[in-house]
Amino acid sequence: MTEDSTQNQLIEALLDPGRYPHPVKHIQHVETHISHVLLTGDFVYKLKKPLNLGFLDFSTLDKRRFSCEEELRLNRRLAPAVYLAVVTFNGEASAPRINGPGPVLDYAVKMSQFDPASTLDRLDDLAPLSVQQVDAIAAALADFHAHIPTASADSPWGGAATLWQPVAQNFEQIALQAGEHPEALNWLEIVRQWSVAEHSRLLPDFNQRRTQGYVRECHGDLHLGNMAWQAGELLIFDCIEFNPALRWIDVMSEVAFCYMDLRYRDHRDLASRFLNRYLERTGDYAGIRLMRYYTVYRAMVRAKVAFIRASQPDLSPEQTQHERQQGLAYLRLAGRLTRPEKPILVITHGLSGSGKTLFSQQLIMQFEMISLRSDIERKRLAGLDALAKSGSSVEGGIYRQEFSRRTYDYLVELAETLLNSGWHVLVDATFIARWQRELFQQLAARCAAVFYLLDFAVPEALLRQRVQARSKAGRDASEADISVLELQLKTQEPL
Repeated sequence: MTEDSTQNQLIEALLDPGRYPHPVKHIQHVETHISHVLLTGDFVYKLKKPLNLGFLDFSTLDKRRFSCEEELRLNRRLAPAVYLAVVTFNGEASAPRINGPGPVLDYAVKMSQFDPASTLDRLDDLAPLSVQQVDAIAAALADFHAHIPTASADSPWGGAATLWQPVAQNFEQIALQAGEHPEALNWLEIVRQWSVAEHSRLLPDFNQRRTQGYVRECHGDLHLGNMAWQAGELLIFDCIEFNPALRWIDVMSEVAFCYMDLRYRDHRDLASRFLNRYLERTGDYAGIRLMRYYTVYRAMVRAKVAFIRASQPDLSPEQTQHERQQGLAYLRLAGRLTRPEKPILVITHGLSGSGKTLFSQQLIMQFEMISLRSDIERKRLAGLDALAKSGSSVEGGIYRQEFSRRTYDYLVELAETLLNSGWHVLVDATFIARWQRELFQQLAARCAAVFYLLDFAVPEALLRQRVQARSKAGRDASEADISVLELQLKTQEPL
């Protein structure tokens, strides 16, 4: 009996509720192209099919065992309460016992079952995701990336050749599946030419990112369908275990997948919010140089998947058309992303408490800008968390003149990287000194960016009220108190 026929017999037997060591009323069998998933009510059992597709190999019992163990190890990093154990099916295929006596027939990952309607893609189909949910994704991802293993500088992961292989495969497979659809083939060629040129341009950046430790053992498949919202908490599951090259990636490639998914769903505002929150937490603004390349790549991955699904013979004509339209929509998104707009640079001007940050947060979502906040980047330069207290006096510590100059020079450096990568930038700072404003006027000229200054004029009494309330709450990166405001009132230079 072949492994395939043995597993089919095993699956048939496991549809009997009496085969499980826990109460089961109803069993739902979900079959994918690489797995059998058995939903029993409280628990899920996921078996891998005995096949070899090149990019994954489950063809032997030992390989399926190893892959199950890897799936458990990798997913417990983000969902330890869901991924419970690797179990065996023992005995006869027609009468198996879980973790029982006798020869091992196959392996499965045992998981806690949750409501599939709680995945973020399904929730978003009903109503747009909330800012709270998007912020939770950014926070979870930033924390996850800070604690996972890093690839060595001489590792093949993250290298130019390793990166190009899946990119090239996307073009080949879409070309095979898209048929003679003229619009699809047109977008495909536009994206292909851009990707070839962009890959060549970014070769030094790929190597530098790996050397700097940004290639890590990531999730690998971070779209909304692999996230759920359970009792007000984010759950991330189903990472890639079967191919190390697809999870040992630049962290920005992972960020790009979620960003792209939000863009595809026409949530440009939430995509911007997510990206800004992640960057604010990690400080990885240099990674933006690669963000557009990775976002296009992720859109092409989803286009490929949609076109492959459309080619499946068991689909109805309506389903085939739906998948083709999805594939075309991803191609359009990828094509649009290759054509960045003329960059815009916006700086704020106003005293502490004038509402710069609140307004800026609304603006960056509306116009898809990346925000640089001086209060946060000043502390980052000093090795402090955003909400940490520096213990500095009004004109001392991290607020002394030379450190302020260093902070603004750093903001210029970050903004220049972002503008030259085709992104709109908003710099949130007081800009009460003329030299500070001139730095960014000169930057806009160097980068051929459209330049705007937003002036925030607020009565002094209201400024004092706001600054006192914010200082008392202690939940903001700004350390400005009344003494700081008084100094600003005395030293500000007119526009």
